[in-house]
Amino acid sequence: MSPIQAKDSEGISFFKAGFPKQAKSLLFQELKSNTNSAETCYFLGNVYFGESKKDSALYYYNKGLSFDAMSALNNIGLAKLQIKSNPTQAKEAIDNVLKGKNKKNVDLILEAGRAYLENGELVAANDYLTRAQNITRKYAPVFVLAGDIFEAKKDAGQACSMYQQAIYFDANCREAYIKYARAYRDVNTALAVEMLERLKVQEPGFSLANKELADLYYSKNDFDKASASYGDYIASGNYDSDDLKQYAMTLFLNKNYAKSLEIAQIGLKLNSTDPAFNRFAMYNYIELKRFDEAAVAADLFFNKSKNAQFSYFDYTYNGALLAEQKKYPEAIASFKKAIEVDSTKTNLLTTISDLYEKSGDQLGAIQTYESYVNTLSKQTPDQLIELGKKYYNFGNSQVAATAASKTAALVKADSLFAKVAELEPDNYRGVCWRARANAALDPETTKGIAKPYYEKTVEICLSKADERYNPVLVECYSYLGYWYLISGEKNKSNADYDKSKEYWNKILKIDPSNPTATKALEGLSGGKSKKR
Repeated sequence: MSPIQAKDSEGISFFKAGFPKQAKSLLFQELKSNTNSAETCYFLGNVYFGESKKDSALYYYNKGLSFDAMSALNNIGLAKLQIKSNPTQAKEAIDNVLKGKNKKNVDLILEAGRAYLENGELVAANDYLTRAQNITRKYAPVFVLAGDIFEAKKDAGQACSMYQQAIYFDANCREAYIKYARAYRDVNTALAVEMLERLKVQEPGFSLANKELADLYYSKNDFDKASASYGDYIASGNYDSDDLKQYAMTLFLNKNYAKSLEIAQIGLKLNSTDPAFNRFAMYNYIELKRFDEAAVAADLFFNKSKNAQFSYFDYTYNGALLAEQKKYPEAIASFKKAIEVDSTKTNLLTTISDLYEKSGDQLGAIQTYESYVNTLSKQTPDQLIELGKKYYNFGNSQVAATAASKTAALVKADSLFAKVAELEPDNYRGVCWRARANAALDPETTKGIAKPYYEKTVEICLSKADERYNPVLVECYSYLGYWYLISGEKNKSNADYDKSKEYWNKILKIDPSNPTATKALEGLSGGKSKKR
C-alpha cells in the first residue's frame, strides 16, 4: 500500500523521526502556507499530545477537521484523546474511520495502532499492527511500528531488528535510523553510532542526524566528539537557542572555554537577558581568568537575567570570582549561599574557612572549619591536624585577643594533635605538633612541657632512617639543646651543659653550617665551660 502521501513534509518527517520540538516550528510554518492543512493540524495535535497538553491537541485535531470535515487522521486524533477516558467510544470512532475505502489503508491502520501505543495500550496497538501486516509486510512503516512496540516492551534487540527491516524496505526511512540508535544507545553504543553515521551518508542534508549523534556522545560523557557533532549541526543553520545552550555546555565540559564563550555571546545577541547564556559567559570568563569581564557577566547573570534560578555551581563560581578580586566578605557570602542551595556540599566549609583566614578573621576560620569537621562521621588525621593548626596559629597570633583566649586555643590545639598521635602512632606529625603547641604554652622554656613530645618525635623520625626527616630532627634538637642550656644555667649543671652540646652537635652533623647550633656551641665552649 502507498503511504498517506508520496513524500512527507519536512515538519511531518521530523516529527516521525522523533524530533517533535524541531517539527513543531516547521509544522506551524507549513500551516501558514495552507499546504495539506488538515494533515499538518493532525501532526501538530500529536506534538501537543506528546507534551501532555491535551487541550491544545484537541484544538488542532478539531482545526484539522475544520479544513477537512472527513479527515480520517484527525478523527483518529480525537479518538486517541478518549482511549483512556472512554475506551469504548474511542474504539467505535476508530472502527468508523477504518471501514469502507479505508478498510485496507495501511497508513491509517498504523496510525490507529500508534494511537493506542502512545496511550500505553500495547495489546491493542499490536492488534492494529497485525491487521496492517496481514495487508502488507513489505512496507517500512509497518516495521517501524513493530519496532516501537518492542521498544515499549524494553526489548531493544527485537526493536532494532524491526528498524533494520524498515531500512531494508526504505533506505531513506529516517525514523528507523534514529529509533535504532536510540534503542541501542545504552545497549550497544558502537552500533548506535554506526547507524547514525549510515544515516549521514544516506542523507547528508539531514542535519538532525548530527544533533542525534551529538546527544548520544553527550550522554556518554564523550564531550570531545559531542562538541564536534554539535558544531556540525549548528553550522547547518538549523538550530534554536536551546541547541546553542547545549553546544555551549558541551564545549564548556570539554574545557574549550573560548569556543563556549563565543557560542554564549551568539546566544546573548539573540537574547541578552537569557540566564543560561549569561551563566556560560560568566563561567567561561572565570575559567579563562578574564576576571574583569567575568565580573560584568556575573552582574548581568545575577541582576539582569530574566527568570533566573541560581544553582550551587552559580554561587561557587561567583564566590571564586570574588575571592580572586580579594572581596573576601562577598565571596564568603556567595559560598554560604551555595551551601544553602545544596546542604550536602559541606566540604565547601573548608573554602570558606580559608577565606576567613585570608581576610584576617582567624576565629571565623576556626569556627567554620570546626563546623566542617563536626559534620564528618569519621574524622581523619589530616582534618584534625588542619583544625589544630588553626587553633595553634590563633594562639600564636598578634591579633587583639586576651591571653586567656590564646592559651585556650593552644590547649585545644594540643588536644587535637593528641588525637592525631593516637590515630597514627608511627607517624611523627601528631606528637611533633603537640611539641610545638606545648612549646608555645611555655614560651620561656622554663617548664619543659614540650620536651617529652620532642623526644618522642626524635624517636619516631630516627626509626625511619630517612633524610627527609632531617628538618624535623633539627627542630627537635634545637628545642632540646636550648632546654638543656636553660636547665644548665638554672641548676648550674655541667651535665645539662654537656647534654645541650650533644644536641647542638647532632644538628651540625645534619647541617654543618647551621648558625644557631654554631653560635650555641661557641657560647657553651667559651662562657659556660669556664664556669665549670
